[in-house]
Amino acid sequence: MKRILVFLISAWAFSANAQTEYPAKPIRLIVQFTPGTSTDIIGRLVAQKFTEAWGQPVIVDNRPGAGAVIGTEAAARSAPDGYTLVMAVSSAFGINPGLVPNLPYDVSRDFALISNVVMTPQTLIVPGNSTLKSVRELVAQAKARPGVLNYGSLGSGSTSHLTMELFRSTAGIQLTHVPYKGSPPAYTDLFSGNIQLMFDAIPAVLPHAKSGKLRALAVGSSTRSPFLPDVPTMAESGYPGFEAVGWIGIAAPARTPDAVLDKINAEIARLLATADTKERLASLGVTPAADSRAHFTSFVQSEIAKWGKLIKDAGVKAD
Repeated sequence: MKRILVFLISAWAFSANAQTEYPAKPIRLIVQFTPGTSTDIIGRLVAQKFTEAWGQPVIVDNRPGAGAVIGTEAAARSAPDGYTLVMAVSSAFGINPGLVPNLPYDVSRDFALISNVVMTPQTLIVPGNSTLKSVRELVAQAKARPGVLNYGSLGSGSTSHLTMELFRSTAGIQLTHVPYKGSPPAYTDLFSGNIQLMFDAIPAVLPHAKSGKLRALAVGSSTRSPFLPDVPTMAESGYPGFEAVGWIGIAAPARTPDAVLDKINAEIARLLATADTKERLASLGVTPAADSRAHFTSFVQSEIAKWGKLIKDAGVKAD
């Protein structure tokens, strides 16, 4: 009994010291994409705010490649001391587990999920001069002409691809998939009419919607987006329960001390509540989404299950 008491006191003391002293040296934040991407911009904003709050440098370490696998695996193999963090993005943490064969990391085993940071719904778009004005009209045309409508994606296995597959299976329609290597060629073909529809995230959609080059038919969130307030949700368009939202959070290697994880979680909640951070995120077209550790963990597990089932049922393969 005495040994158990000593152990509990020691564990409590370690936890208290970890929360009080952390961070005592620079922190590395792994970003699995190149500089200038949405994840990188959000990561650098978080790094800046952490640095200002804690007085220790938070250094962004860009590790792009292999569909975010390289950077995510590097984080999983890092010491669980709170001095390596990683962007918990929907592609790497929610989609890759069901998409990538022999994935060299396991989200549940290798990571402690800390908090979501931002969310952005996928948006169903058509060219600005399209005759299609609603989801119902699109579905009616697709059913009348099975397989004739071409949809673009940002690559096989991308969020835009999987969201359209979710829509296609939910609506019971046949579409022809045209994968692209990123946004520029996809948008070029959308504007010219070579493809008739696509899903993409709001930050990419917004400037083209404002200019009239494209029309947003619906957003994939459960509620309307403040950035496209006149655009209905997929649920309002006749598909209740449909939800496809991209997310960018923060994680650490598994077995990082709880006190450290709690301190990071609290700091994310604090910084996302500040006026300047809200203003910066709004300028990027993303919505702040601070979360508890438990809820974020549950949410990520539900995303793994949802996308994993879709990938299996639709026979989706990665590029």
